Amino acid sequence: MKVCANDSSNMQILLPMAPLAACAGSEKELSPPRLAQSFVDGSVAGPSGRIPRVSSALTWCDRWGSIKARWGVGRMHYAVDPGLYALGSPDDGSPVLVTANYKMSFDCLREALPGRDAWLLVLDTEGINVWCAAGKGTFGTEELVRRITASGLKDIVKHRDLILPQLGAPGVSAHLVRKQSGFKVHYGPILARDAAAYLDAGLRATEEMRRKTFPVEERAVLIPIELVATLKPAMIIIPILLLISGFGGEGGFLPNMVRDGIFSVWAFLCAILSGAVLTPLLLPYLPGRAFTTKGIAVGLPIAVALIYAWGGDLHSWRGILFGGAWLLLIPAFSAYLAMNFTGASTYTSLSGVRREMRWALPLEIGAGLSGFAALLVSRFF
Repeated sequence: MKVCANDSSNMQILLPMAPLAACAGSEKELSPPRLAQSFVDGSVAGPSGRIPRVSSALTWCDRWGSIKARWGVGRMHYAVDPGLYALGSPDDGSPVLVTANYKMSFDCLREALPGRDAWLLVLDTEGINVWCAAGKGTFGTEELVRRITASGLKDIVKHRDLILPQLGAPGVSAHLVRKQSGFKVHYGPILARDAAAYLDAGLRATEEMRRKTFPVEERAVLIPIELVATLKPAMIIIPILLLISGFGGEGGFLPNMVRDGIFSVWAFLCAILSGAVLTPLLLPYLPGRAFTTKGIAVGLPIAVALIYAWGGDLHSWRGILFGGAWLLLIPAFSAYLAMNFTGASTYTSLSGVRREMRWALPLEIGAGLSGFAALLVSRFF
């Protein structure tokens, strides 16, 4: 979680084009990318050795790797070797496009340039995409200058132009890159799919190329990795809920577990559904600016509907406490999970999320602890 929503009614923003500051890079020795990578289909001669050549056509292995990364399988190691790559058969006049070594970013760029000859300069962002890497400093000025030098780019191309993704602008200081390397930075379009049109237009971007949208399909692809991260602790929480429901209550273990335990499991899964699935899908239509508010807006109606459908005895103190517990727990879980999407949204700010977390986390923790306490009291006292 790094930022929070500023305006839920406006799903489009114009991102700033001015680079901000130079970023510190590592001092480790730079090595050229290996030829023995699964997506490399050959090599071309370079001033200091062979340069890996790649194609714009993705294989089933490439696509399967992206699917697994979406579900969190090997996500933190889904990277390519940083360095210079040849797309097609580039020459000394071919454009140089810069990207991150997160393989999905690398694949999106090369797939967007079918039939093109270009040089792809890949920065070491520790397997993080361009936007996030620019924010944390790995897609930065120093790393870019170091890769230009290490790859011998000055001896490979005659021109001195680099095309960077617009979302990398916060990490790169263009004037320092030019001063230290002699290369001029051009900020290309936000989306890799517009790279070909940008090149054809003489490095000119349209207004639409500068505008980042956040449509439902882009929000939906973020859901699987959030679900995987949430379901891991759920495998521990669900048995605990069943045991609490079975051991407490007025009846025997099995009747209690069937009646109240199954309900508790369904309630917990509905909290996950509301926070990690429904909130991102319905994001622009939910009230409030804070993601916590949006999570509550989904979780609270679900909690009320679930308790109403439960059919429990809401005339006894035990039933009131049990229902009230989930009336607190479901919105609290939903709000917490909804905050995970602040770092993925396109209309957020660091100061905003800090303000939100100052009041949201105590609220979520308080509601969660109060709800759990009410659940225990309803079972054992």
